[in-house]
Amino acid sequence: MLTIKNLRAHYGAAQALFDVSLHVSAGQTVALVGANGAGKSTLLKCLMGLVKPSGGTIFLDDQDVTRKTPARMVQLGLALSPEGREVFGTLPVVDNLRLGAIPLKLSRAEETRRMDEVFARFPKLKERHTQLAGTLSGGEQQMLAMGRALMAKPRLLLLDEPSLGLAPLITDEIFSIIHQLARAGTTILIVEQNAARALSASDQAYLLANGNIVEQGQSRDLLLDPALRAAFLGAASHDNPATSRLGAAGLTNIRLEKPPMHTNFMSSIASSEELSLHQLRGLQWTVRHAFEGSPAYRAKLEAAGITPESITSLDDLPRLPFTTTEDLRDGYPFPLKSVPFEQLVRVHASSGTTGKRKVLCYTQKDLDDWTDMFARCYQTAGITPLDRVQIAVGYGVWTAGMGFQLGCEKVGALAVPVGPGNIDMQIQFLLDFQSTVFCSTASMALLMAEEIHKRGIADKIAVRKIIYGSERSSRSMRRKISELFGGAELFDITGLTELYGPGTGIECPDHDCIHFWGDYFLLEIIDPQTLERLPDGEWGEMVVTSLCKEGAPLIRYRTRDITRIIPGPCTCGSVMPRHSRIKGRSDDTIIFRGVNIYPSSIDTILSSVPGLGSEYQIHLTRDAAGRDHLRLLVERAEGVGPDRTPELISEAGHQMKKQLLVTANLELVDYGSLPRSERKSQRIFDTRIDDEIV
Repeated sequence: MLTIKNLRAHYGAAQALFDVSLHVSAGQTVALVGANGAGKSTLLKCLMGLVKPSGGTIFLDDQDVTRKTPARMVQLGLALSPEGREVFGTLPVVDNLRLGAIPLKLSRAEETRRMDEVFARFPKLKERHTQLAGTLSGGEQQMLAMGRALMAKPRLLLLDEPSLGLAPLITDEIFSIIHQLARAGTTILIVEQNAARALSASDQAYLLANGNIVEQGQSRDLLLDPALRAAFLGAASHDNPATSRLGAAGLTNIRLEKPPMHTNFMSSIASSEELSLHQLRGLQWTVRHAFEGSPAYRAKLEAAGITPESITSLDDLPRLPFTTTEDLRDGYPFPLKSVPFEQLVRVHASSGTTGKRKVLCYTQKDLDDWTDMFARCYQTAGITPLDRVQIAVGYGVWTAGMGFQLGCEKVGALAVPVGPGNIDMQIQFLLDFQSTVFCSTASMALLMAEEIHKRGIADKIAVRKIIYGSERSSRSMRRKISELFGGAELFDITGLTELYGPGTGIECPDHDCIHFWGDYFLLEIIDPQTLERLPDGEWGEMVVTSLCKEGAPLIRYRTRDITRIIPGPCTCGSVMPRHSRIKGRSDDTIIFRGVNIYPSSIDTILSSVPGLGSEYQIHLTRDAAGRDHLRLLVERAEGVGPDRTPELISEAGHQMKKQLLVTANLELVDYGSLPRSERKSQRIFDTRIDDEIV
């Protein structure tokens, strides 16, 4: 949209800009960060025609607009909210707003319509529409200056120091509005001294010092990259601002919040060879730890002829016996425990089954490792200490809520632990807290997306990233969630309770794979029928072996998830290995709205309701709006008539909700009407995914 080439500007003999070049694409928010006197405001005034450049060219949509008048620039789609607000103090709010659209010569009806839109975005201005602008607070005057610019319905909004002189709480409010404008499609060029604020609100950034561009790039990189932060941001302090290049240029008010939280959670491993050596040491430790600490593991290993000394290379991994779900249930309530009880600090359990759940125990080191892994996931997704993370997954004995929250706090972001469900509260918190990240299951994300669309508030929320897990989702479902959330970026996060919990891997920033944390566990792909290992690139069942898990280590645990290892290096530059997004299951387990459901669970519930037969079918579908539905066809028991249908449906539905935490659409059919087979009858019909998953 906007291209500036070699722009120069003078005030008399003093040169303010030295061959400045920058680019702003349509829909972007671009930050221009620098000290007082760096030339930021001069650049905006050159764009608006308020200052005539002494050299260089300004292009708007490839049209040379270098020396156009301010009125013409407004007509072309630019509007400026100037430094210091510059409202007309002796005029009421409504007259100040009218001034913003004078060059457009609007009809009275159009002017009124635009003013109503401004009042909808700035309710405080509507309350004070007859009040003199000079009597407004600083924050209200800033809103008025922005509202005046918005009266021109600009394609490119220029914001000059919007936080100048404002209290932190008012600055929060102003930047929330900036986020909303960006999400509504407004292209923004924002000038700011507060680097942390500007970088967190923008896509691209240019760092200006003494009239020169000294650095440029993605705003996220400038916030997260330790070297750049030290060079331009983080090294500046109250006592010694000159320790950064911008500090030396006079910028003393750069402040990144929560400085102790800026930790790099990425692995220091730099090559596949180094990773393999690390994995071998971890495998040897795990086998010895399990052999010496767990009677169950020792018996399995001895039966396979394995001792700790047997493991001399990673090629020995296929010699180790598999661990299965049955091993966890047989060892209930502390399966695979390999440390004394006094070293255990927590247990977590899987969801969605009746009878004996899969319970896993953790040492403090296990929890610390898990938290660091989750923080690495957040860092991979670009979450920073300036984010507000709304967590809409389950808390309690399940791993989800605790994992999302601990990782969030570890990376230094603000956690908003809402928990699942309660759509009205979720929406209220998105609006009130201006959460920038939303964490949930795929189903919950879709439900929220539809509600946001229905209420027409996509431009009033600040969510820019969605981190979701626990369910399969197709490309079309992901696109729909992103679009209805106003263009949010989606990240699929992986993990399972048996292997710490969620956070053991996350979707690549290039969105073409899942990077899994190979420094914490090994991943194999096997044929679920032959149990033979498959080469990289072939689809099969995921098998995991932990490398440093103390409480309940895993040796070749069959996860039943279907995926494939993707060979070769990733375009994002990470050395961590990668696999495709989860395609399905190798057993009969189904995942419905984030809950694991085993057919045996259905069997148990139906057999507990007198009057129901043993034959049933589960039909999983997805409607046009993307919502999942579970339809359960059940036979009445032999000799039971249709008159008992309402009673049986009520009781079975109650038990489903109570024991599995899901609501099913139950239908009863006559005894003997469902098909029988001499082999295993097909009971699960899942038609939810009908397009690409990966």
